[in-house]
Amino acid sequence: MALLTRKRVIAVLKESTAGTYNAPGQANCLLVRDLSITPQESDVVSRDLIRPYFGASEQLQANTRVSCAFSVEMAGVGTGVDADVAPNYGECLEACGFTSTGSATDDKSLFVPNSDDSTTVSIIYNIDGVQHEVSGAKGSFSISCSVGEIPTFDFTFTGIYRAPGDANPLTPTYQKQADPVLFDNGNTTGFKIFGETGLQMSNFSLDIGNEVVYRELVGGSPEVMITNRNITGSVTVEAVNLDSGSNAWQKTTERWDVFAAALADGTLGEISFTHGTTTLNKVTVQSGLTADKNRCDLGAITYGEESGIAMWEVPFTMIPTTTGNDEFSLTFE
Repeated sequence: MALLTRKRVIAVLKESTAGTYNAPGQANCLLVRDLSITPQESDVVSRDLIRPYFGASEQLQANTRVSCAFSVEMAGVGTGVDADVAPNYGECLEACGFTSTGSATDDKSLFVPNSDDSTTVSIIYNIDGVQHEVSGAKGSFSISCSVGEIPTFDFTFTGIYRAPGDANPLTPTYQKQADPVLFDNGNTTGFKIFGETGLQMSNFSLDIGNEVVYRELVGGSPEVMITNRNITGSVTVEAVNLDSGSNAWQKTTERWDVFAAALADGTLGEISFTHGTTTLNKVTVQSGLTADKNRCDLGAITYGEESGIAMWEVPFTMIPTTTGNDEFSLTFE
């Protein structure tokens, strides 16, 4: 019988023991977009034999693993859920090298990076009755926000291969994923960049930049490791005048000199905004932590254009303090 790619279900669950499969259930199903999976990804090793005739050599497959990519909408848990204020995809964030802290008393869940490389997840992917199961998965994610669109967390995972088989797909009980709102002036507030609060943003992107490695060593078990992190991104804002002036073509009396800020070596600043306006459906993207939000280092500025209007493309890198693991945070509340 032909398989219908429209009938797909994915579920993710944190593993109690790293690398040991922990079967996700109905409550672990995720609402995702742009789902793709490579069920068998291998390093191909050719025998490259020398022979007195033409023809290919046998190909051997080493380090067989699974890769999976999907996007979830940037939203909170929504109303009518239990005391856990982390969204259902929070365990995906943890498997990307983040630690979750939260409290039912303040309806807030904070995610901060770690360097422990400990959390793994099991993933089920079912396509019309053919079920793929992945264990020991770790990954990375990026954030994509554009005005007039639904902002997303875009995940990529690498996991340990398990032989697929036929199985009835889970019947999802989607929960702890509120309905999203568009990235726009009414739903996205508090945008700040290096102390400036009056600039207009059209796009924001951020890449956690985890280095994810799959390893199979003699005498050991297959495992996936995160070996480094380098958080980078870019924000697009409308270009404005740099300083005060009386010329008629100058729209404002005072603005930020983004070029001077980018060239100020050793000077870090803050980038932050909150998406969503209702309780339990707000996500704050923040450089640094509350104690030190100025962890953003600007790169070389370039010009862009949107609808005939000049824009600044502002690249940035998140820099940790000497304490470490404090260059970036996500808050769900």
